[in-house]
Amino acid sequence: MKKVIIHSLNFSPDGVSTAYLYNDIALSLKERGYEVVVLTSTPHSNVVPEQLVGQPLRWKIWGLCKISDYHGIPVYHIPQKKYKSTLLRLLCFVYLHIVALLLGLCMRHIDLILSPSPPLTIGWVNLILARAKSCKVVYNVQEIYPDILNLNDGFIQRCLSKLEHKVYNGSDAVTTIDQVFYDTIVGRFEDPRKLHIIPNFVDTDLYHPYEWRGVLDPAVFPDNDRLKVLYAGNIGFAQDWEPLLELAERTHDLAIDYIIIGEGVSKPYLEQEARARGLKLVHILPYQPRKLMPYILSYSDLNFIFMSKKMEDDGFPSKVYTIMACNRPLLVMSGEHTPIVNFLSDKHCAKLVTDRSVDKMVDWMREVTRTELQAMGQNGMDAIQHHYTKEIVTRQYADLVRDLIGD
Repeated sequence: MKKVIIHSLNFSPDGVSTAYLYNDIALSLKERGYEVVVLTSTPHSNVVPEQLVGQPLRWKIWGLCKISDYHGIPVYHIPQKKYKSTLLRLLCFVYLHIVALLLGLCMRHIDLILSPSPPLTIGWVNLILARAKSCKVVYNVQEIYPDILNLNDGFIQRCLSKLEHKVYNGSDAVTTIDQVFYDTIVGRFEDPRKLHIIPNFVDTDLYHPYEWRGVLDPAVFPDNDRLKVLYAGNIGFAQDWEPLLELAERTHDLAIDYIIIGEGVSKPYLEQEARARGLKLVHILPYQPRKLMPYILSYSDLNFIFMSKKMEDDGFPSKVYTIMACNRPLLVMSGEHTPIVNFLSDKHCAKLVTDRSVDKMVDWMREVTRTELQAMGQNGMDAIQHHYTKEIVTRQYADLVRDLIGD
């Protein structure tokens, strides 16, 4: 039986999008007859207590790593913690790589290693393991580093660019999720045939329209006729929050609730600004359990994503897929040639604002009807069903693995 190692910063029971994505890829490879082993961290990005209960971690080697079982797949967890100190976080990060390398070297007969970015350094560790184990490496570009860091041209930038070149060209195959990403990085390959486009996907068994009444707490999610405009995810630097605040100010006379769900470094700023501007119809809530998210998306009428101008070229929010799968339209602010706009431009499920005009958004919010929103949502769900389901896309990963190492 061929053995595939998935080496990812996040995996179940961590509750972030990359973890959910690679949970499904791991299961798909296992179902196709591969032996799958996961190298990852302990949950630290979005710790979901009920997922920890369902997938308990126990020490494998005291102080070095823990182990858990994910549907028959052994998962090795290297301790990680979100320290406030930059130095401690850096040391923890280095420790993660050293232990992952040691664990990989101790494993018998590896045929292929599959990893997502970020971080770029995981790809470098995999190249060391590949040389030691004579195995294949597939690197999945979810975000483009170092571009997304917006570093000034200097020593760190040059070092990361050299590392990127080494990872891309040392891997046996590299996948990326969008044509814009492909066009951005293809020139960095000595052999462009190594680069493939495999999009992300959504689990349509979990994400589809639900009847939310009787499930969601009416004290938090009231049942009324107001338009529900939602954002659920990381409240960080990848999003631009000022247009949302201005939009809420300028539509205060409409029957609209703006609901933001999540955590992140920008949350205190958002809460402070909402209070300072008296935006009583902006409701900021903590992360909700994953099992509730399809109901929350079904509760919404419209979902917004306002990409930060500094980061819009180098990232793609995977929540786009889950929103579309739940039959909900999007309001998106991002540049004309960015990945999210490229993906949505022909789907007819989103209002795209490419010139960052809040005036256009205000005018559209005043004119759009629920019937139009429902038609947009249906268009998005149809696109998911035809091209971006878990079954369709994980098959592409399995096909790539088969081409490299056989069945």
